[in-house]
Amino acid sequence: MSRKPKTPLRKGWTTGACAAGAARAAFEGLETGEFPDPVAVRLPKGERPLFALAEKHLAEGVATAGIVKDAGDDPDVTHGVTVLATIQRSGEGSGVAFRAGDGVGTITKPGLPLAVGEPAINPGPRQMIADALADAAEALDVTADLNVTIAIPGGAEIAERTWNPRLGIAGGLSILGTTGIVHPYSCSAWIHSIHQGIDVARATGVNHVAGVTGKTSESAIANLFELDEGSLIDMGDFVGGMLKHLRRNPVERLTIGGGFAKMVKLAQGNLDLHSARSQVDFTVLAEWVSELGAGSEIATEAAQANTAAQVLTLAQELGIADLVARRARAVALATLSGQTAIDVVIVDRTGGVVGRADA
Repeated sequence: MSRKPKTPLRKGWTTGACAAGAARAAFEGLETGEFPDPVAVRLPKGERPLFALAEKHLAEGVATAGIVKDAGDDPDVTHGVTVLATIQRSGEGSGVAFRAGDGVGTITKPGLPLAVGEPAINPGPRQMIADALADAAEALDVTADLNVTIAIPGGAEIAERTWNPRLGIAGGLSILGTTGIVHPYSCSAWIHSIHQGIDVARATGVNHVAGVTGKTSESAIANLFELDEGSLIDMGDFVGGMLKHLRRNPVERLTIGGGFAKMVKLAQGNLDLHSARSQVDFTVLAEWVSELGAGSEIATEAAQANTAAQVLTLAQELGIADLVARRARAVALATLSGQTAIDVVIVDRTGGVVGRADA
């Protein structure tokens, strides 16, 4: 039976696209007294979506418009938030200046693509907003010398569920999106956070980072190597996304930590560890058990196992977890082309170390 959805998953819009639409609507409202609703915005690849306005306010010298973010069928934590843009005129020739409003964070650590002290409105969204304002300015025959404040009410609370506090983005969410479009389950925001975590670590002098698959492995690795929060990268299933970024932006030492099943997948050459995109090859795993001297009965049980945990129980005394760690380390080393020293640590459900391959 196919598990694919009967209809295509619905795309959505990034916070950056919503901010661009809100900014254009507020600018036109400020200049004409009328807010375009819906408002059109030009995205980097030429798409021109229309956004309905959820809020519009006009006062002396200031206008605000708001758009509710629709992330489509993607499980995005910012789905349903209201992205507000407030526009005020600034001095002639000053261009567009960005400010962080309520619920939008501020950069406090180096290593991100913005300077410390800047609002967490990423370069891609800044360009989208500037382009939207330039289009409106051309249509209205005015200049786009403006102060733009982006706000997301409730964003500070939502940001606590994201990587932002660890990355040094204080007080709220980031405005993200390079294309303006959210592709369902692309997990681009997660991979982007992995890259930012590495960049911040490098910029703050951290030479040992740890990519972990979850909270249990994170706690175990932090305790084992006495690493602080700035060294820990929540890679989830995206070991490939982490390794490829480290290949271009190396650190001295990397520890990869996770459960047995996910490390088996890595050892078997998979760089995406999600269950929907990679599976444990039990035939190969049984061959590894045989290499360790297991009898035919145990090897057969391993080949017929339903879970990797069953194989770990069968062959732990033979050293199967250590062998898997060594082979996972070899895959990671090959991906990084030997630029970084690598450890692999395998933990059980309680956080106990069951297998290890040291640099």
